[in-house]
Amino acid sequence: MLSAIVVDDEAPSRAELKALLAAAGGVEVVAECANAIEGLAAIHRLRPDVVFLDIQMPRVSGLEMVAMIDPSAMPSVVFVTAYDEHALKAFEEHATDYLLKPIDPRRLARTLDWLQGGARPMPRTPPAMDGRLHHVPCLSRNRVVLLPMGEIEYVNSELSGVQVVCAGRQGVTELTLKLLQERTPLVRCHRQYLVNLDQVTQIELLDNGAAEIVTRSGKKVPVSRRFLREIKDTLLIG
Repeated sequence: MLSAIVVDDEAPSRAELKALLAAAGGVEVVAECANAIEGLAAIHRLRPDVVFLDIQMPRVSGLEMVAMIDPSAMPSVVFVTAYDEHALKAFEEHATDYLLKPIDPRRLARTLDWLQGGARPMPRTPPAMDGRLHHVPCLSRNRVVLLPMGEIEYVNSELSGVQVVCAGRQGVTELTLKLLQERTPLVRCHRQYLVNLDQVTQIELLDNGAAEIVTRSGKKVPVSRRFLREIKDTLLIG
């Protein structure tokens, strides 16, 4: 039995796909999500075998969402789209499969055969993405917001999640520190912190050999001894 998540911003489309999967058998839909932020949270929490992912969604597209999934949690990806086959050629090889709307049950059955047989490759970062994230999707006051990289001062991991902090606002993201370090300009300064060096105004050295970074808005970010030398070298501080 395959575990699956359906991500589509249109409720009728989600309902139709769930009905088709139920009729086909062999698949348990463990969650349905209305946007990429919900989808990321569900994937990281439930670790499904496959995600059926709409491409055209507001704010964060399906293509962008794939680049935000932590590699350790990456499921097989089946894009669900109204694009024609010619348009799909640009990213066809970067997914396990794709389905055109309206979904043909016979075409879905072939996709499920591939998934159950493990004959198709795991998805890679889509060619439309350069692998670098230019915005970080966050939940803030019951809204989904995209925080531009240039505004972010630092991020840190807490029990409540990964906090993304700007000068005048902040939010919680489903992206991990590891993924943010790999796909953004943010630099590790502490086991639980990444900092945007463009937002640094000074480094205050402490008696214990560690330090604190002061950001443009006056916030202080800890720097552990392990990362201090690298931070100073990057900022050309002797």
